[in-house]
Amino acid sequence: MTPSFPTPRLRTRGPLMIATCGLLVLTACDEPLDFDLRGIGGGFTTAQAAQNATADRPRPDARGVISYPNYQVAVARRGDTLTDVASRVGLPPNELGRYNGIEPDVPLRAGEVIALPRRVAEPSPATGAIGTGPIQPSSVDVTTLAGNAIDNAAPTPATAAPTASLPQTGQEPIRHRVERGETAFTIARLYQVPAKSLAEWNGLGADFAVREGQFLLIPVARVAAPPRNANANGTTAPGSGTPTPLPPSAAKPLPEDDTANPPPGSPDPDKPTADVGETTTAAKPAQMALPVQGNIIREYAKGRNEGIDIKAAPGSPVKAATGGTVAAITKSAEGVPIIVIRHPGNLLTVYANVDGVQVAKGDTVRRGQAIAKLRSADDDAFVHFEVRDGFDSVDPGPFLK
Repeated sequence: MTPSFPTPRLRTRGPLMIATCGLLVLTACDEPLDFDLRGIGGGFTTAQAAQNATADRPRPDARGVISYPNYQVAVARRGDTLTDVASRVGLPPNELGRYNGIEPDVPLRAGEVIALPRRVAEPSPATGAIGTGPIQPSSVDVTTLAGNAIDNAAPTPATAAPTASLPQTGQEPIRHRVERGETAFTIARLYQVPAKSLAEWNGLGADFAVREGQFLLIPVARVAAPPRNANANGTTAPGSGTPTPLPPSAAKPLPEDDTANPPPGSPDPDKPTADVGETTTAAKPAQMALPVQGNIIREYAKGRNEGIDIKAAPGSPVKAATGGTVAAITKSAEGVPIIVIRHPGNLLTVYANVDGVQVAKGDTVRRGQAIAKLRSADDDAFVHFEVRDGFDSVDPGPFLK
């Protein structure tokens, strides 16, 4: 679900002063927070290498448009003003300016990202794109999409069969809107990405300055390479050895059944042996609790549903799954609040499709504390709950058991 925010008031561009890192909770030092204890005392740390593993920003079409399923952006050229960008994408300059908080005649930096308030014509080879339509998740069957496009296309008198242009694939990045007091460095630390990558993706200047109301694309993680000893199909490489499976039959015969004649002194199986008055050990609580009491209507599916959807009565309290600090409160494209809570161990929990937010950014919350209410909707009311380990979403199931 992609964050979006209300329209900001119109203002001219101007770099914000970079806040002193010691004044902010998430900016304790110039180096990234390292949850690996080996980094204590200047020891070996893998945090920097892990954070640098981000992909390159997708290439825009000739108009500068990059299209995703939930939003579109335009990339400015050297010497552009907002009016120039609006002319290329076919939107009124004033509408584009209000949405981004920029005057139409303000110069833009080369590579600067401008959010589009509504969808324009999708990229295609006719607009200079390498594919057709928005960038789709890699889990989407592009062959099926291309087949549907061919089936739905009107016949042409051309003698040769038309060549279908497949859509680009990739992960849709989070779209963050800058709030008062935020800097590129605090935003980079919030999402645990390198500030340099954030600047490259969004065309920031050498001073990394951002403005209130500006939309930023959060760089996505680069796909990890397969293990060196594995082929593309998952088999082991030549020379690395092949694991031998266990045979289906046992090496030794099963022992004889000696239950018919139990040895002397054995307890009588017909008599209860448990002491019903004995105190039993309580079960260990799960690492996290469900944010609402209800039924899970959609399970976690990597690439399709990055969390779980829990159905409950509208207005039900939405509670923190475990203790932590409120890292961000954003909104979806429809203006619905999204709450992000940071927990120890590099974990984040995300609560979407909520209403009546009862916490603020920076608040410390405890497990089971009400943070919002379940939003009322025309269809079934549910909360979308995610658990993220750094960049990656993970299955919430093991944390809830």
